[in-house]
Formats: sequence, structure tokens, C-alpha cells
Amino acid sequence: MPQRPPLPPAFLGALETLLGPRLSTSPAVCAHHGRDESIFAAMPPDAVVHARTQDEVVAIVRLCRDHGVPLVPYGAGSSLEGHTLATQGGLTLNLQQMDRVIAIHPEDQTATVQPGVTRKALNAELRDTGLFFPIDPGADATIGGMCATRASGTNAVRYGTMRENVLNLTVVTADGEVVRTGQRARKSAAGYDLTRLFVGSEGTLGVVVEATVRLYPLPESVMAAVCAFPDIGAAVQVVVQTIQLGVPIARCEFVDATAIRALNGYSRTGLPEQPHLFFEFHGSEAGVKEQVAIVQALAQDGGGAQFQWASSPEERTRLWEARHNVYFAALQLRPGCRSVVTDVCVPISRLAECVGQTAQDLQQSGMLGPIVGHVGDGNFHVQMLVDAADHQEVEQAEALNARLVRRALAMEGTCTGEHGVGLHKQGFLLDELGASSVALMRQIKHAMDPHNLMNPGKVFAF
Repeated sequence: MPQRPPLPPAFLGALETLLGPRLSTSPAVCAHHGRDESIFAAMPPDAVVHARTQDEVVAIVRLCRDHGVPLVPYGAGSSLEGHTLATQGGLTLNLQQMDRVIAIHPEDQTATVQPGVTRKALNAELRDTGLFFPIDPGADATIGGMCATRASGTNAVRYGTMRENVLNLTVVTADGEVVRTGQRARKSAAGYDLTRLFVGSEGTLGVVVEATVRLYPLPESVMAAVCAFPDIGAAVQVVVQTIQLGVPIARCEFVDATAIRALNGYSRTGLPEQPHLFFEFHGSEAGVKEQVAIVQALAQDGGGAQFQWASSPEERTRLWEARHNVYFAALQLRPGCRSVVTDVCVPISRLAECVGQTAQDLQQSGMLGPIVGHVGDGNFHVQMLVDAADHQEVEQAEALNARLVRRALAMEGTCTGEHGVGLHKQGFLLDELGASSVALMRQIKHAMDPHNLMNPGKVFAF
């Protein structure tokens, strides 16, 4: 790797004047910010800053512009695709101290937050309002990071993803200008949809400093259950039937036998080591009873076992915490390993076929890789556990990932349903979207960040 020039002394001096001890060039601090949960080797920045206000972000971005220093926004560092790795060194902008809930409007069911607010912190703030924020990726990610990757989670089948739930953003662009993308109205036909441009842009077009998101009333009735199935095909087919019948299920998660084994060891769930579906139903008491009756009948016809109910709020919390912890539970199956994680999403009509063929590929390869997913919207993950130092094993996992992505694309699916492109999925972007679409994206990037300073190396080559 070529030697990078040191950061200009004038640049560091200006940052120190602005931020004092919130600037660090410590190797330990830089190393911490130079790795995430992806398979990639560490790529540390040359310095790290912690911003507390929008004005500080503006000043930091303008200093980077004036001195030609690459800038990487950083939230919780939970990316699985290398988003926060400093591919060209430079400066990492940690936004975790911008963690204020600015406003809650219960009548409008919206909240405006700074980017460092996490999903759990927002829901804690909403506890006495009768409202909640439903988007729940496995990690306790920051709202800024969730906007950047267009994240979703277990509730997406009912409540959508960040794409549907961000009403407006305030963004600091590469030239240090502040852009507000819209108002708080639920819909608008005014001009280009700049909110959707930045949601999913992975920090390559600007730094999110404020977001207004949709909230939802806590449902009158909530019921959750798990159901074991004899095989993967039977479980996934029940999901397909449920969605095609229009049952407004809130959560529908698939967890294969390997992942159940991991959860039993990590979260003490005590479930039989078979493929399972995790369900949650929201609505009125009558509506939930109707949903449950339909899904139970489908499960019974599909060979499913009796539903095991998580009746109390505490039991439901334990159930969904276990599901959210499946990534870390799987790592315990092979201590010291790293993960190559897939993220395909296919039309629901092709889901059973795609999951089934993927399971066959895994079995034939001998690779240890739990399969889990938000299958209610066709999205599932394989978490292949590898020795990162064994290049042959990593290559085998990447080959399996490529095979799965090609299969998903052939089924009119996507290479990434929720994790984003980052570094890991760039090779598939052209196959999925075509040359004209990628060329248009490059034109947008060139227009907004002509010097390629905003999170360089992500999404596509500049």
C-alpha cells in the first residue's frame, strides 16, 4: 500500500483550535475507528474528531474541503460492508455525541433527532408517548447510520424501511453547505426528492446532521410466537402463503437450525434444533386473533409444530433480543472467526426457491453458515464463519456469496436488501442496475463531491 502523506499541520491546528481534546491522532483511537464488523482488514484514519453541533460539522467539512482531506462519517461502527473504513486515510468524523432528540410531535407522529441518537435511545425517549419507532436493524445503530445505509429490520414487512420512514434530512454537503431536504408533511410533490437521494447514499454525498422520522402508535394488542418446522422449505413456504394472503403480520423472521443452535448456546432459548419462524402480530384484539388463526392454520398445514407463545412484554423482549443477537451468537460457534454476510432480497414468489438452493450450496460446500432473514419481505442473510487469515476459506465464502447474488439477480432481486453496498457489494452494482444507472450515479457524485472527499471508495469507484 503506498505511503499516505501526513495530514497538513495547518489542518490539524485548525481542528485543535475548533475542538480541543475532541481531536485525536492516537493510534489506538484511529485503529478503533478503522474497523467494523465486515471481513475487511482494518483501514484506520489519520485522525478522529467528535462533533457536538451542526456548526462544528460545517467547519470540519469546510476544513477538509480546503485541505483536500478525505472524510468518513462514523456512527456506531456496526457496518457489515466496510462503510466506515478509511480507504484513503484522512479524517473520521464521529457523530455519537450529537445524540439529542430535538423534538417529538405526538399529534403528527414524528420525531426530529440528531444523527448520533440510536434506535433504542429514541424508543426510550418515546416510552410515555404511546408511540414507537419501528425500524430495528440487529445492531443498536445510530439514526444517521441507518439513514446512510437505508436500513430496515424485523418490522419492515409491516412498517417499511428507512426509505419509507424518513420525512426529511438536514445534510452538510461536501462544500460545507447546509441542505434541508423537506418539511415535516407526510407527502410532498415539490421538486426532486432530495431526501431519498441522501437516504442510502452511505456518506458519499454529505453528512446527515438531523433527521425527521415517522412514528407509529403502539398497537392495542401484540402477540408473538415461535414455530418449529421439519425443514427449510416448509417454513419458507408458510411465509410466502402468509404474505400472498395479505395477512398484515408485523414480524416474520426465519432462523435455520444452525442459527437456533447458536441462539440456544448464547441466549439460552431452549428451542429444538430445527428451522423456525418467529412471528409477531399487531392490531386490535379481534384483528390479532384473526391473523393468528390464519397463520396457525397455514403453519399446521405446512408441517409446523404448535406455536410457542411469548405472552408477556418481558417474554417478547427476550424473544426479539435473542433474534437480534443471532449475529453475535453465530460467532460463538467458531471462536475467533470473522463473518462474510450475504444480504440478498428477492420477490416473495421466488423466496422459497432462493433459500432452498442457497441451503444446498452451503451443505455441499461444508461451510458453516447460519441462514436467517426478514423473510416477510424476501430478505435473508447467510453468515459464513471463516478464518480471516485463511485466504482459501475466505475466497470460498466469497465465491458462495457471488453465486447467491447472481441467483438473486436472475430472480429480479437485489444484492443488498438492507446492509448497503459499502466496499463489499461494489462488484455487483453494475450487474444489478446496468451501465446507464451507475453512470448517472457517478455524475451525481461528481457534481456534489468533485474531489471525492466524502467517504471515498464506497458504493463505486470514483
